[in-house]
Amino acid sequence: MTFRDIKGQEKAVWLIQGYLKTATLRGAYLFTGEEGIGKYLASSVLAKAVNCLNKQMDACDSCPSCLKIDKREHPDVHFIVPTDSGAIKIEFARDLKKDVNLKAYEAKVKVFIINDAHLLTTEASGALLKILEEPLGNTLIILITAKPNLLLKTIASRCKVIRFHPLKRKALQEMLENDYALDGALSHFLAYFSEGRIGTALKLKDADIFTRKNRIIDEFTGPANTDYGNFLENKNDLRLILNILAGWIRDIYLARVGLAPLELINLDRKIDILRLTHRYTSFNLDEMLKAVSDSSLYLQENINVKLLLANLKAELWRK
Repeated sequence: MTFRDIKGQEKAVWLIQGYLKTATLRGAYLFTGEEGIGKYLASSVLAKAVNCLNKQMDACDSCPSCLKIDKREHPDVHFIVPTDSGAIKIEFARDLKKDVNLKAYEAKVKVFIINDAHLLTTEASGALLKILEEPLGNTLIILITAKPNLLLKTIASRCKVIRFHPLKRKALQEMLENDYALDGALSHFLAYFSEGRIGTALKLKDADIFTRKNRIIDEFTGPANTDYGNFLENKNDLRLILNILAGWIRDIYLARVGLAPLELINLDRKIDILRLTHRYTSFNLDEMLKAVSDSSLYLQENINVKLLLANLKAELWRK
């Protein structure tokens, strides 16, 4: 991957390459923006670009340095992610402090990429702040987050901020059709369902999402008995179910008030949606959205997922 592969983020890439051009890309950077829009990809490309053996403004994707970074095998490029508990703990900061002060093995610039930086614990945040208060020398630290408001303000203030933005949905649809050879119906759904987040769209494109989403809609809004075990492997599956149902209810709601059909998420089911505008009142749809929203809140708790889905179906079907 090179900067050319980061679609729809021309301004962010322009800023990054501007720092590269002036050789001022050192210290700490904060990449912000919604999930799935290219922040993590951009950080990886940047790590390659500052250490590429063949290019100065981009990654070549073929030199030993670029290849090692792609494989996560470079001794001087570190990717830090939350643990299974969903936190980045104090041990990380201790290791970072030690590694920052070590001489690079082979890199031009040592790089530390901290994904979901808002999940730093209080102790880890305090330790990171102490690191950022000192000159970092030939070291680049990149913090990535979709929730910058959860970072310590003193950490954010010590970073140069580069913002990433979702694509316009129509632009993403065209990109999926032209660059990834997806058909129009699937491209439309992915672009609108992902709300312009290309990373999210690309993750879903190979997951038979069209079949899955229509099955979820039919099972949870119809009278048939549902085997919830067929839908679930982990909490991400549950989040997908809730997002699909919220999008379905949203389509019915907006069709009731005259939304242009091309703005529907589930455009492939336009006829069903228009028919259902006569079945549900706005009050019904508000109650259905509340049921989905409440179910989403319960994800933070240790709950019986199958019971949660059974209750949700009962709420949606009785409307």
